[in-house]
Amino acid sequence: MAHTFDELVQKRRAADQAHSRVEKLRDSYGPPTQAHWTPRQSHTYETAVRAWRDLDRDASSAMAEYVRERGRPRQEVEESVHRAVEDAPGPGI
Repeated sequence: MAHTFDELVQKRRAADQAHSRVEKLRDSYGPPTQAHWTPRQSHTYETAVRAWRDLDRDASSAMAEYVRERGRPRQEVEESVHRAVEDAPGPGI
């Protein structure tokens, strides 16, 4: 499946937002190994981590396909995507 640059940016942004959610939950609940979480907190955190990992894997796979199809250096493309993610407003902004 061919990916566009905009798709790479969207996938990276989604993965970054999911990672931010995980960090916010960890800050709110306390470190998982040092705080006693309720079953609901554990479930919420584990679901957020799975979502983040899935989105990050999808973004990385799309990046690999994009780089392979276009024959461009991965680092160059990753830097361009990172800049685009930082520069463009996210959903709801």
